[in-house]
Amino acid sequence: MPKKSANLANAKKAKTVETRPARSVKKAPKASKRKSNPKAANPKAANSKAAKPKATKPWTPEEVREAFSRFQKANPEPKGELEHLNPFTLLVAVVLSAQATDAGVNRATRALFAVADTPEKMLALGEDKLRDYIKSIGLYRTKAKNVIALSAKLIRDFGGEVPRTRPEIESLPGAGRKTANVVLNMAYGEHTLAVDTHVFRVGNRTGLAPGKTPLDVELGLEKVIPAEFMLHAHHWLILHGRYICLARKPRCEVCLINDLCRWPEKTV
Repeated sequence: MPKKSANLANAKKAKTVETRPARSVKKAPKASKRKSNPKAANPKAANSKAAKPKATKPWTPEEVREAFSRFQKANPEPKGELEHLNPFTLLVAVVLSAQATDAGVNRATRALFAVADTPEKMLALGEDKLRDYIKSIGLYRTKAKNVIALSAKLIRDFGGEVPRTRPEIESLPGAGRKTANVVLNMAYGEHTLAVDTHVFRVGNRTGLAPGKTPLDVELGLEKVIPAEFMLHAHHWLILHGRYICLARKPRCEVCLINDLCRWPEKTV
C-alpha cells in the first residue's frame, strides 16, 4: 500500500476511536452518614410527652383571689381608655380600634363625636365625610363603611339603640365577639371579658388561663376569676398587659403578681 494511502487509513481509524463514546462506569453509592431517626419512623415517638413543652402548674383559687385583690387595691375603679359619650359612641370607638391604638382612635373621634354621637347623625354625616374624620386610623375606608352600615342597622332593627345581648351586637357590621364583650361590660355593666392581644398575652404568659385562641383564654378566665372581680377584670388585665406585662420586655420588677406568675423567664 502506498505511504499516502496508509496514512489516510490510519487517520480514519484514529478518528473512529476518538469519537466512540466512553463506557459509563457506575459508581458505588456512598454510605449515608446520617443516623437513623427512630422518631421519624415512629410518629408516636415524635408526638411523645418528651417532645411537648412542660405544662405549668395551674393557679390555685387562693392565688387567683390574691392576684385580683392586689389589682383591686392598686386600682379600685379601672376605666377603659377609649373615649366615648354613650353606648353608641363606645360601639363605634371599639369598631374603629381594631388593629389600631386607643390613643390614635381617640384623636380621631373627639371631633367626630362632637358632630355625630347618634346613629341618626352618623348616617346623616355619610360615608365620605366620615372617612375624612377617621383617615388617620388604619383600614379607615372599610371601617367607615361598617360604621355607616351598623348605624343604619341600629335604626332599622333596634330602634336606634345599641342592643344588650352578644348575638345582637355581633350581628352588626364590623362588630365581633370582642366588640360585644367590651360594649356589654362598659356600657351595661355585664360580667364579660374581652380578650385582646394584651389579655391573651397575660393569660398565657402568667399561666392564669392558657389557651391557643382568644376564646380559649376568655372561657378559661371566666372559670377561675371570682364573681366579685368580674366587672373590672377585663380592664385590670388589659392595663396590666399594656403597661407592665409588655410583649418584648416585661417589667417583672414592678409587677404586682410576680411571685404568683408561672412564666419561667420572669426576671425576679
